[in-house]
Amino acid sequence: MEQYGNELAKEHYEKHVPPYYRRPNRDDPNVLREQWIRAKYERKEFMHQVDTVYSRGYMEGFLMKKGKKDKKLERRKFVLSEVDQTIKYYVKSSSKTPKAVINIPDLNATFCDPAKIKTIKSPNALQLTYLKDGYTRSIYVYADDGKEIIDWYMAIRAAKYQHLQIAYPSCPPIELLPHLTRDFLKEGYLWKTGPKIGDSYKKRWFTLDYRKLMYLEDPLDPFPKGEIYLGEKGKQFAISSGIPAPLKQHMYGFIMKTPERTWLFSAETEEERKQWISVISSVLETPESSQDCQVYLRYSLRNSLSYTKSRSSTGSHRNSGSSFTGTLRKGKNFLSFG
Repeated sequence: MEQYGNELAKEHYEKHVPPYYRRPNRDDPNVLREQWIRAKYERKEFMHQVDTVYSRGYMEGFLMKKGKKDKKLERRKFVLSEVDQTIKYYVKSSSKTPKAVINIPDLNATFCDPAKIKTIKSPNALQLTYLKDGYTRSIYVYADDGKEIIDWYMAIRAAKYQHLQIAYPSCPPIELLPHLTRDFLKEGYLWKTGPKIGDSYKKRWFTLDYRKLMYLEDPLDPFPKGEIYLGEKGKQFAISSGIPAPLKQHMYGFIMKTPERTWLFSAETEEERKQWISVISSVLETPESSQDCQVYLRYSLRNSLSYTKSRSSTGSHRNSGSSFTGTLRKGKNFLSFG
């Protein structure tokens, strides 16, 4: 009887949930779960086909954005256009020229990790990521009101859904949903050492975004210091627990191999090491798609150009730094096993 009642309530309150609307589970951020409940029972958004802010194809408003070079948060104007498939943001509301134009098909939106929320000081925070000049750019924004940040999040998903429907008209809607937005598989601090024997370990913030493992000096940096592509196990990609002698030991270490380099990492606890190895292993055991292979080729080309440029220039390649610069050379300092 109880199950029957729940099904009736679901049919009543969720009759017109848009296909792109993210239905949260119990492990999702509080703001997502809270606004889902309020949307169903307070605002009754899904009982009828009502006009909502996120379903109009155009959205304009103000969000607090973290500065690129500091942690100061400033009020910025954002404009989303489904027709143009862009998000633009402006330094001032009166500005006619946007500070940045982001292509929505290349954009990902995810809710900020608790460690980032401590600095931003708002639970209603999003991390927007996209490629800029071949590197991953992150923008951190928040709204004072939970509904407002969810409206922006769903508007992004709606715009991407519209784009994918046009690009793949014969594809069932259910198959488009995983490509709207994605959560990071894991984030947290690890220690890493450089490619040379004797290099010291440095603490870095790591983010695993599917096949892209990024590390940063600070969790809220606009660019990572390095990006590591994770391919398919058996194609010179592997991960294992422990660091063999005579290599430098550090806490709970583990090794990750790629065709370009062997990486030495360490976690602060055994549990953290197990979690990182498990989640990275799951990525390596997933067969690469043709799109993944194209991404890897793009990484390889970019890294080769970065290395060539670093050898011919007296200055650094970019202010944010790229761990790939100067690490692709398989010389006497390159760590290689087996």
